[in-house]
Amino acid sequence: MEELELYMDAAKEGMESAISHLHKELSKIRAGKASPSMLDSIKVDYYGVMTPLAQTANVTTPDAKTIFIQPWDKSVLPLIEKAIMAANLGFNPANNGEVIRIIVPPLTEERRIQLAKQVKALGENAKITIRNQRRDAIEEFKKLKKDGLSEDLAKDAEAKVHKVHEDFIKQVDEIVSAKEEDIMTV
Repeated sequence: MEELELYMDAAKEGMESAISHLHKELSKIRAGKASPSMLDSIKVDYYGVMTPLAQTANVTTPDAKTIFIQPWDKSVLPLIEKAIMAANLGFNPANNGEVIRIIVPPLTEERRIQLAKQVKALGENAKITIRNQRRDAIEEFKKLKKDGLSEDLAKDAEAKVHKVHEDFIKQVDEIVSAKEEDIMTV
């Protein structure tokens, strides 16, 4: 009985992890509004060590179309600018010697459609992970049944894990549709 709970908890934890990963991935997709998280993937060669941009500079968004990057050490301004260009995010950084300013270009309709497809793909990946967690839990229940667990308990556990699975799939659908709506809103 205790083993059933362990497998249920492990499956639920895996599903929650898939949801948090989806949130993290979706935060990197811009919906036309400037956000410091758009630059999370950028690493700067900071004194020979590849360092995340957020650890070398203050990244802010004073308005919906602008990102300001103010390094703590002015000597790394050219390195930050180079790293942004190398990241190929479609941004043109402007370096004035004090800060780097990035004007986030508005999304074209074609790009919005492309991003919506990307969001759907990320949602589908999350669903696959959630389904795999359910499958793994059910396989464990079947093994326990072979080892002497009553059939009723195994069936109840399968029903529970299926219900949890359904809830998480619904959650993914809601997250994906909200992000798609955000992207398609001009």
